[in-house]
Amino acid sequence: MALSETNLKGIPRRQGKVRDVYDLGDRLLLVATDRISAFDWVLPTPIPDKGRVLTSLSGFWFDRLGVPNHLISSDVADLPIELSDEVREELRGRSMLVRKARVAPFECVVRGYLSGSGWKEYKASGTVCGIRLPKGLVESDRIDPIFTPATKAETGHDENVPFEVMADALGTEIAATLRRLSLEVYEKAAIEARSKGLILADTKFEWGFDDRTGELLLIDEALTPDSSRYWAIDAYKPGGPQPSFDKQFVRDWLEATSWDKASPPPPLPADIVARTRSKYIEAYELLTGQVFPWR
Repeated sequence: MALSETNLKGIPRRQGKVRDVYDLGDRLLLVATDRISAFDWVLPTPIPDKGRVLTSLSGFWFDRLGVPNHLISSDVADLPIELSDEVREELRGRSMLVRKARVAPFECVVRGYLSGSGWKEYKASGTVCGIRLPKGLVESDRIDPIFTPATKAETGHDENVPFEVMADALGTEIAATLRRLSLEVYEKAAIEARSKGLILADTKFEWGFDDRTGELLLIDEALTPDSSRYWAIDAYKPGGPQPSFDKQFVRDWLEATSWDKASPPPPLPADIVARTRSKYIEAYELLTGQVFPWR
């Protein structure tokens, strides 16, 4: 059963594309629903258990990365609010109790391969976010990891910006720290993913400063198929796009319809939903080495 929305009565809530965020006073409750977005639209058809994959994988990576993060607990038994048995079961596996943080207003993107918007820019100018790369690269080529920040957008597309824009907004020292940490975390995660047969082509991190202590924290989600591009090592072939462990089935299907991307999107067919769910779960199982609990 897919979960498109939650509504915990009496608790202030705001909604992102995927998460329902509840303000518990000194802490937040993040609930990853099964909503899925594409081309700047939240689609009308959710992907069952997608939110549980995102939450479980984030917890897996928070445990391994060795950097401070915002997660307090992902066990519904630890939630400091009264919940019915039905709601508790609804939230199980998809909720994170987290520390409040002052969010750095930039997506901290690290790219180790030339794909997506980076490939489009490179074709046009030989650069990615103003960083000049070697000539003669092809789509999906491996590159020395680069840090390419982007402005955060609640709705619509994030916009790639040069590092100098981020430094002007946050200060050179903070921006340099975020760049260094993002590159370090990417490298560590890429090594771990490679040991599981996966290439971490690129990813985006969010960072924030603890509301009470000022400590820099890794926040939101980490290294999930929604925030990262994973490819299978044994299928990797530079020179074109690679099969990925994310919502590519959804994007491809939408591109093949008559949808104009300016009006509400159509519902997804059952086979696209099933194949997308399967890809998310496959990513979880390959990375963690565990069977997905809600299979």
